[in-house]
Order: sequence, then structure tokens, then C-alpha cells
Amino acid sequence: MRVLVTGGAGFIGTHIVDVLEATGHEAVVFDTAAGERGITGDVRDADRLPGALRGVDAVCHQAAMVGLGKGFSDASAYVSNNDLGTAVLLEAMAGAGVGRLVLAGSMVVYGEGRYRCPAHGEVRPGPRSVPDLDSGRFEPPCPECGAGLEPELVGEEAPVDPRNVYATTKLAQEHLAAAWARATGGRAVSLRYHNVYGDGMPRDTPYAGVASFFRSALERGESPRVYEDGAQRRDFVHVEDVAAANLVALEALSERPEGELRAYNTGSGQPHTVGEMAHALAAAHGGPEPVVTGEYRLGDVRHITASSERFRRELGWRARVDFAEGMTRFAKATLAGG
Repeated sequence: MRVLVTGGAGFIGTHIVDVLEATGHEAVVFDTAAGERGITGDVRDADRLPGALRGVDAVCHQAAMVGLGKGFSDASAYVSNNDLGTAVLLEAMAGAGVGRLVLAGSMVVYGEGRYRCPAHGEVRPGPRSVPDLDSGRFEPPCPECGAGLEPELVGEEAPVDPRNVYATTKLAQEHLAAAWARATGGRAVSLRYHNVYGDGMPRDTPYAGVASFFRSALERGESPRVYEDGAQRRDFVHVEDVAAANLVALEALSERPEGELRAYNTGSGQPHTVGEMAHALAAAHGGPEPVVTGEYRLGDVRHITASSERFRRELGWRARVDFAEGMTRFAKATLAGG
């Protein structure tokens, strides 16, 4: 299979390319930083895409602007890179007759995760308020009675509720891909990544993930700074498992029904708090110890961990790198640019 990997020179993309080539597939890298490894181009450039799509069987769309960013000051950049870029790519795929797509989705489309109130059962808390956050009240209360809630795993059938610009653009990408599939008879899968980490991860910028922030601080000899009280639950999934997930999805596309998009949560299945991750990483690196700051970012959610059972049941994928092994490896891994 010949696969065009947009963003193929990036963090996750390079691992996908390696896995494709190791299993006998041909990967065509399309990236603004492709260099000698592929085709240098931006997915928003319609003139570059027809040549890149020539002879391609499927597209693995990883190119995106990621991370929480800078509040709202970069909203147009997110929409341009993620949504306009996806629309231009899909239009080119339709013109070239390429009908198979794996999209880099994200768990951020869910907003806050799934919660259960002892009195009212499953509930959906509203956005966290600034006064609560300023006062150190980080847990969302039950919207019915104000009681404390128990976080649970989120399934793909959960309502979507994006709560920042990045999340909104990731959901729009899925809608665009679903519309493309219906209009063209294409087959599409969205892999809703959880917190991906591993070697080659970019250093700490406003567009990096929390694992990068902590790992970069340790490399500088500084304590990782943990926001809120450190009890936020996440699912940290190793980039090798994410690359393997893309391979599984790509190889299964030909068996998918025409004209639809299917979403799969792509996580480790081992929820951990951000504080646990910071301590595990610091211990594996040799310190210094993390510092809990009480600071917060308004666009963050409190708990979001998902079930990847659908992916395992339907396509046979599951994560192989457990939390302890992954953090030990990541503590010594090389970050991009270093």
C-alpha cells in the first residue's frame, strides 16, 4: 500500500512512516519540513497536492497545529492549519480519486470527561468557572446538586463538547472528513489520540503537551511545574503505540463501509493523574521533584480518560507500552530540536 503521510516529518508522523516502511508499505512524506525525506509542502497549498497524491492508495493525515496555544490570539491560525488544511486535502483527494483516510483525531473533542453523581447518575458538568479555579476548587460539581463527582471512562458514543479553539478545530476536521466520505463514497477513520508522548516529542512551546513541558524542565535541571493540584486524570499513550494504531487502521480501511467515518479512542487504557506522571518522569530522570503550583489554564478540562475497547474489539489494537516502561524510556529520550 502506498500511503501519503501529511505531517510525516513531525513527532507522530515520523513514527508512522517508520512503521509503514518496516511492514512493507510505501510511505510518501508530505510536510513543510520534509527535506530530502519526502515532498515539501503545506496541505493548504492545492497546487502541491495532486502530484503528492499520484498513485496513492490511502492518506494518513497527521499535519495539524496542536496544543492549547495562546488563549484566543491564535484562533485563526488553528482554523487555517487544521480546518482549511483538511478541507483542501479532502478536495484534492476527491479530485484524485483517493478514497481512504485515517485522520489524527483527539480526545479533546469530548471536553470534560464522563462523570457520575451518587444521587443523579451520569451527568455532564458545565465549564469550570474562573472564581472556582481562582479559589482552588478544581473539581467540577454535579450540575444538579453540587455534589462531588466520580470521573469515569468515556466511550466514542459520548456527546462531543469542545472547550477551546484547538478542540473545536479537531471536531471540525472529523465533520469535514465525514462529509467527504458521504459525498465521495470514501472510507474514513478518526483516531482520537489521548496524551501522546515519546522520543522525538517537540520541546516545550505553547503548542506542546504536558509531557513535553515536564521533560524539558527536567533537562534544564528545573522542577516540573504541575498545574492545579496535580490530580487531573489523563491517559498517556506512547507514540509507538499510536503509530501501530495508524497502521492497523490503514490496513483495515478497505474493509470499512463506504461513505462513513468511524471514530476510535486511542489511549493506553491506564488512567493516571498529571501529578503521577510528573513524579514518575522526575524519578526516572533523576530529579528534581515536581512542584504543584495551583495555577491553571482556563481552556483545560479537569478529567478526560477514555475507553479504547471499541478499537480493540473491532480492529484488534491495544497499547503495548505500559506507563512505567514508557516514562522510564521517555526520561532519557531525545526531544525534537535537541
